[in-house]
Amino acid sequence: MIFDARTLPDGQTIEADICIVGAGVAGIALAREFIGGKVRVCLLESGGFQPDKATQSLYWGKNVGHPYYPLDTSRARFFGGTSHFWHIPLGERRLGGVRLRPLDPIDFETRDWVPYSGWPFSRSQLDPYYERALDICRIGPDTFEVGDWENPTQTQRLPLDGQRVETTIFQFGVRDPFFTDYRAEIEQSENVSAYLYSNVLEVETDEAGRTVTGIRAATLDGKNFQTRAGIYVLALGGIETPRLMLLSNRVQSAGLGNEHDLVGRFFMEHPHLWSGIFVPTDPGLFDATGLYRIHEAKGRAIMGKLTLSEEVVRRERLLNYCASLHPKHLPDPRFQSRASKGVDSLNAFRSALGHGELPEGAGEHLSNMLGNFPEIAQHVYRKIRRRGKIKVFRLNTMAEQIPNPESRVSLMTERDPLGQNRAQLNWQPTTADMRSIIRSQEIIGEELRRSGLGELYIELEDDAPPPHLHGGWHHMGTTRMHTDPKKGVVDENSRVHGLANLFIAGPSVFPTSGYANPVLTFLALTVRLADRVKKLLG
Repeated sequence: MIFDARTLPDGQTIEADICIVGAGVAGIALAREFIGGKVRVCLLESGGFQPDKATQSLYWGKNVGHPYYPLDTSRARFFGGTSHFWHIPLGERRLGGVRLRPLDPIDFETRDWVPYSGWPFSRSQLDPYYERALDICRIGPDTFEVGDWENPTQTQRLPLDGQRVETTIFQFGVRDPFFTDYRAEIEQSENVSAYLYSNVLEVETDEAGRTVTGIRAATLDGKNFQTRAGIYVLALGGIETPRLMLLSNRVQSAGLGNEHDLVGRFFMEHPHLWSGIFVPTDPGLFDATGLYRIHEAKGRAIMGKLTLSEEVVRRERLLNYCASLHPKHLPDPRFQSRASKGVDSLNAFRSALGHGELPEGAGEHLSNMLGNFPEIAQHVYRKIRRRGKIKVFRLNTMAEQIPNPESRVSLMTERDPLGQNRAQLNWQPTTADMRSIIRSQEIIGEELRRSGLGELYIELEDDAPPPHLHGGWHHMGTTRMHTDPKKGVVDENSRVHGLANLFIAGPSVFPTSGYANPVLTFLALTVRLADRVKKLLG
């Protein structure tokens, strides 16, 4: 059943066995696990079935770190949540989709070269739940082995040394089941009740701060109500979940579950970057790389990407990495000069002399020009030749980010229309993240060259995160999982440390991110959590 909370009597109390906050992908998947049973489920959603400006504006916040998307545009605050942002075109017969792939086994390990790495369990322990997550996303068969998807005559992998560079497969799930089919299931359910336009203001606890006693919520038109349940699950995403926990500070002054100042820290994204130009030796390669474009195989939309082997990731002590290949017409990189001090100084001299004067710091500029003569010569040669565009492959990187406690979500002093402090995001990718990306591209370039396939021109010149580095709306890590409450917000069962009946669903519990989109993994964790809750409720 689905209700409009604006029609509730002011001050109403809703009774349930489980209260789930957030009807996005994780919240809907969790609620579905109880449909048809005796357990009473209350599902609270801030928005309605369609976006509206007033509700969406509650997401507004401030970015104070590396440039990032406006916070009110990086999430959808209405029924179906982030699934509305799955917009990758999959052809005329399909709606927008999302890339799906499990994390790799190495992503779960404690790696001595990745600070704060390590999950409380191995990939193999999550495999049965990955199978159920695939069913929720309506994809399959249950294989991501490239050999099960390539066609020797049409979509064959590139002939690279698999000991260093591999081809990996992503499947694509469509977005519509979460806000059409699964909405209909909840509407027809007798034991699951969803309440739209329900904005949660606070998670209430007993005086000791050890048990959640209720959820305080309100509508934008002024109605207030409460929810009482035995078990509570927060499924608000990687920014709003820590925000709500920090706001729930009447008993625990630092915020709920924040005894060790971990709530909101370790915000991770997948660094996305258009960088790297692959010029093939044989133009025929453009017709032989169908595996690396979105296409249909066995009735599923799939795509191949290049990644590093686990062996080379270990040996080189790198972060996990993948890159997709995209045919583009670009200026020939063989006749492009990179920015250098010499070229910059040359331009400074030209500009100043055009005004009949010498540039400020002329001596230093002259030294830069003399010390960087080859780059200047290349720059002048490119200007003279004025080469046109050629067809190349552009690399689109999606990589792992090192967990960084200084990368975090916190509260602003500014408040929203409900009187709640707004969120502030300080995303902090590091030079170590960039060094790993650069080295990963170097290895791929070496293998492309060794195999006679062509030359990869690496455009990144230093390890400072460039301004055009961006994310994929993958908000992870801010309520990270660890068996030790001094190192994580939730335990291995997704229960908040120190609270008997509060759990978290979604990618905010990830200790590390890998390179794969988080959807399939957090859905696997969600159905795993559902099994845990069923046991607790008997």
